[in-house]
Amino acid sequence: MGVSRRDFLKISGGSLLAGTVLFPEQEAGAVVQPSKIAGATETKTICPYCSVGCGMNVHTINGKVVNVEGDPDHPINEGTLCSKGQSLFQIANNPLRLTKPKYRAPGAAEWKDVEWDWALDEIAKRVKQTRDKTFKITSKSKVKEKGPDGQDVEVEKAFTVNRTDAIAHVGSAALDNEECYMLQKLLRSWGLVYIEHQARI
Repeated sequence: MGVSRRDFLKISGGSLLAGTVLFPEQEAGAVVQPSKIAGATETKTICPYCSVGCGMNVHTINGKVVNVEGDPDHPINEGTLCSKGQSLFQIANNPLRLTKPKYRAPGAAEWKDVEWDWALDEIAKRVKQTRDKTFKITSKSKVKEKGPDGQDVEVEKAFTVNRTDAIAHVGSAALDNEECYMLQKLLRSWGLVYIEHQARI
């Protein structure tokens, strides 16, 4: 049986009227849910995931993150967050989160927990050893010069370079301009040539 558009509206209206008459509105017991951020400490911060730099309001209770939301006063995101930013609280509240650096010795099968002081000292020591071992003060290159007869001749010349080719660095898009500037100065002072950035790769 086909129902016309007019009949459909009649049936719908009749059903609505019958429902109103047969089941009058009853007073619902209103339950107010307590706010999960009541009594929480709000901290303004920046999302660490990408180079956009969205502002966030992070709420903590007894040192535990309970809520993360976009900062409506921030000029970049104006209160919005992407799906990664919205799930940021899982970084802090994840039981699988690593809280200490891990180290696996050459030839070892297992990773072991180490202290931050030891790890940073070990990294600094290895960077220094590699730099000292591979540092070049000069490098030879062939250049064209005019010979006695006026013809171009290739000559090998030594140039001062003060560099190491054994270490490279890749920057992070979570760094701001000032951090990138300071990092660039530090790496150039070590003599690094291969300096890249995550945003260019």
